[in-house]
Amino acid sequence: MSVENLHLQDARVLVDCAMGRTPADLVIRNGNWVSVQTGEIIPNTDVAVIEQRIAYVGPDAGHTIGENTTVVDAGGRYLCPGLLDGHMHVESGMVTVTGFTRAVIPHGTTGMFIDPHEIANVFGLRGVRLMVDEALQQPIHVFVQMPSCVPSAPGMETPGATIGPAEVAEAMTWPNIIGLGEMMNFPGVFSSNDKVHAEMAVARKADKVIGGHYASLDLGLPFHGYAAGGPEDDHEGTRLEDAIARARQGMRVMMRFGSAWHDVAAQVKAVTESGLDSRYFLLCTDDSHSETLITAGHMDRVIRHAIECGLSPMKALQMATINTAEHFHVSRDMGMIAPGRFADIVLVKDLDHFAVDMVIAKGAVVAEQGELRVSMPEVTYPEWALHSVHLKRPLAAADFRLKCDNKHCVTANVIGIIENQAPTRHLRMEIEPVDGEVKTDLGNDLAKVALIERHHRTGRMQVGLVHGFGFNAPCAVATTVAHDSHNLIVVGTDDENMTLAANTLAGMDGGQVVVKDGQVIGQVRLPIAGLMSNSPAAEVARQAATVLAGFQACGCSLNNPTMQLSLLGLVVIPDLRISDLGLVDVNHFDFIPVLE
Repeated sequence: MSVENLHLQDARVLVDCAMGRTPADLVIRNGNWVSVQTGEIIPNTDVAVIEQRIAYVGPDAGHTIGENTTVVDAGGRYLCPGLLDGHMHVESGMVTVTGFTRAVIPHGTTGMFIDPHEIANVFGLRGVRLMVDEALQQPIHVFVQMPSCVPSAPGMETPGATIGPAEVAEAMTWPNIIGLGEMMNFPGVFSSNDKVHAEMAVARKADKVIGGHYASLDLGLPFHGYAAGGPEDDHEGTRLEDAIARARQGMRVMMRFGSAWHDVAAQVKAVTESGLDSRYFLLCTDDSHSETLITAGHMDRVIRHAIECGLSPMKALQMATINTAEHFHVSRDMGMIAPGRFADIVLVKDLDHFAVDMVIAKGAVVAEQGELRVSMPEVTYPEWALHSVHLKRPLAAADFRLKCDNKHCVTANVIGIIENQAPTRHLRMEIEPVDGEVKTDLGNDLAKVALIERHHRTGRMQVGLVHGFGFNAPCAVATTVAHDSHNLIVVGTDDENMTLAANTLAGMDGGQVVVKDGQVIGQVRLPIAGLMSNSPAAEVARQAATVLAGFQACGCSLNNPTMQLSLLGLVVIPDLRISDLGLVDVNHFDFIPVLE
């Protein structure tokens, strides 16, 4: 359903059902109505549904029950609005839109606002259109934000495609485009860059929401300039002061709890301790792996975590329903249980533990007791989407050497991993060269990282150093999931294993590979853009588990090392990143040498 056709055109069918003149398609009886719009829980409530929408919410819907009405006895369970994920990337689940929705529906997710800037960096506008068309076929609401920063930092990296104001303007005419995706080029915003401001102007003209991404700790003039530029939300805050500053400036505070980014606990204190009004606070996942979706959940997991962090169940639910709907201007159609809205309803026995029993979306029972009850669309991907890893030539061990003419101790600029956070540290380490090159040092947790351009066969690659993976064996891990340009990244402790990992990955058209002692010990195949698989999430999770097990076999004990690996090339999040063009000091948006 397009955004343009989302709203109810003629309410008389709802009126006739509410008045008992036309029987309902579905009636839920004897529930505890969680009214997020008023903050109340109202017992002994019935809900009548017709043509996907709610017609009546009240104490007795018996007058709406006809011969063919499906009746669901809630048995005193809580009736909650369907959960909305306000910011996320389907590609991070390593599955397609269909695979992702199949996995999350049983967890109570009935709406997602997705930013497909991962596939956009590989295929450009045609990749975005693939996601839009598939989103329109889903049994839940999947809205698409048009990616804004492709590449995320022009001149600092080589993407597979580029997107500018003309492409944004075209996308704004498509069905189901809800807004402009996260504006990651925050220096471009506060420096009044023509391109980024032209894209935001196009979004404003189309009356679309502008997504934010201010990944700096500086809350001085650059932050104020960014807020003045137009982004209406931000999910990059990690501190209490970040949440307070954004809310005060009128930006929605999107607190994320995904597979690797755990930013709710620090920021939610703005509500629980500092007493800020919660209406401008949203919950989201940003990036969730298939394994997380299968074993832990999706937005239901975020709800549980937010409650553990001190939020009341009502406030947590508001942050995942009505607050999100109001932000994206769709609260007339979803985000609450009320007449006129889509019948997106989640039944749970206990709000504190929030285990989902039943999910109703667009007026139909789509999941029950964790099992899907609806058929999913069959989607065929074009051949061009299945072959996206293009290296100039097979790599050799010599390509991974880090040469050093200095025979004495040198200073190295090293990327420092921060567990469970997107930012990195800029470390400076003193290193003794050996035989004209800098080698890895397992004792000091120093590994190599290489980024190889994989879109245009340029042959460009950059070798650097990284600290924090904890590798203790001859090993390497390679990935084509490498935000945001999604070139090929390899980390490892020796050149031979890095070579094998990279060439193996290229041969399987993308994904992730772990090599230890010259043997492949883990892999997940992601042939769609090198980012996604058309297999079910459970199968992708099984394959991804071999990668996580491979990390552990190599000595890595990070909570989610695959996400840390995939962000080493994200040149818009401080402090230090790597691209095919060099080592990037993100705080100054400049290249610096690996060795000084």
